[in-house]
Amino acid sequence: MKSTIALVLLLMITFAASAAAQDTPAKDLFVSKCAICHGADGSAKTTMGKNLKIRDLHSPEVQKQSDADLKTMITKGKGKMPAFERKLTGKQIDQLVAYIREIVKQK
Repeated sequence: MKSTIALVLLLMITFAASAAAQDTPAKDLFVSKCAICHGADGSAKTTMGKNLKIRDLHSPEVQKQSDADLKTMITKGKGKMPAFERKLTGKQIDQLVAYIREIVKQK
């Protein structure tokens, strides 16, 4: 009986943690997954950003891309950009695309 209760509690905790991870606000998601290369402000003025010659997310080259193009790039990766299709949900990728659009307004 005790092991059944322990198992149920473990499953509830795991489910709650999974649900919380999926509802991460876009900025927190960006900071945790993207900022190491793109910088917290999207400027790519990080060591990785400079070494990999990553474009500033504020740049016209990035901002003129369609949402579908950005979503594909995040999902499948491109060049040195890793794919996130197995690390993020579709909803989280949509949140990142929306955040990339909003980041321009923050500069």
